[in-house]
Amino acid sequence: MPKSQERCQEIREETKSLIIKKSILYFAKNGFAGTKISELSKHIGIAQGTIYIYFKSKEELYSEIFAISDKVCGSEKLNSFSRLPISAELKIKMLSDYVIKSLKKDEMFAAGIALYTQRLLEGQADTGFYKTTEKIIKEGQKEGSVVPGSARKLSEFYWGVVYLYAVKILYMADTTMITSEDLSRILLED
Repeated sequence: MPKSQERCQEIREETKSLIIKKSILYFAKNGFAGTKISELSKHIGIAQGTIYIYFKSKEELYSEIFAISDKVCGSEKLNSFSRLPISAELKIKMLSDYVIKSLKKDEMFAAGIALYTQRLLEGQADTGFYKTTEKIIKEGQKEGSVVPGSARKLSEFYWGVVYLYAVKILYMADTTMITSEDLSRILLED
């Protein structure tokens, strides 16, 4: 019995979704330069030509993943935390809670963090994510709730720890997670 048009469309959407999800993980691990479509297709478990049915080029696929990783990563959420009329200490605690909960429940969030960091290392990502965190850190230092030191280095350290746990979630079967309190403690005074 032939498939209905609706079922054919569902299959196309499922295949495109599979390509995107597996590609985010692959690009996060290998970067843009280290990704070959032939190897990516093997990783996904589909024919190389299938990728080209949905995306004209590696650049087009990466561009779509790039947009998704920014959305998944929650940079809008980070900006919303920074604008709240509360202490920097509470902002950091809320951010840490959001990050840890998102890492635990959403593999795509972890992939977004990993891919964002990979792009940052390749000079392809906007550093606004880190700058927003720096701003919160500086507010906290003025309040006396955040440890002293370079706000930039503290921001990089904080997100470096997040990146480490994102990668552990993506590539290790049994991952012991830190708590949001542990993550907040990186920045907050005792």
